Amino acid sequence: MVRMPPMPAPDPRPGRDAVEAVIAFGANLGDRAETIRQAAARIGRLPLVDDLRLSDLHETVAVRLDGPDPDAPGYVNAVALVSTRLAPQVLLGLLHAIEEEHGRERRERWGDRTLDLDLIAYGALQSDDPHVLLPHPRAAERLFVLEPWLSVDPDAEIPGRGRVADLIAALRR
Repeated sequence: MVRMPPMPAPDPRPGRDAVEAVIAFGANLGDRAETIRQAAARIGRLPLVDDLRLSDLHETVAVRLDGPDPDAPGYVNAVALVSTRLAPQVLLGLLHAIEEEHGRERRERWGDRTLDLDLIAYGALQSDDPHVLLPHPRAAERLFVLEPWLSVDPDAEIPGRGRVADLIAALRR
């Protein structure tokens, strides 16, 4: 008789299904394009991130609380789609850590920055938790998020807001 080892007990913490998350990148200080490329590579190496597709880089005018500021250093923006099994709160925390790795200082709301990473959407999840607002509350108003997003996903939708292509058309009118 051959004795077989006992079957391992099932993991009491079943794995989370992969979700497509949308991350917006922005930088207007330092080597903006290189910072975004490095941040995207870092996100791609996170645990439980299986795939990352980065849009082309887009040059945009800085936006302040009172509107566009053509005198401020210009931004480079991009959007990445990532397949992840990280919880949205964990992903957001890791994005903040990557911002800090790149010298991000949070002194002024909508101020100049070496790197800004925003979690725009996490699958179809809608959350009004003040720590993780999803989808991002102002994403539907920002061409510098919508246009790069549409370039990597022509069928993109913001949960509860509509198709990205339609939102872009409305903003351009």
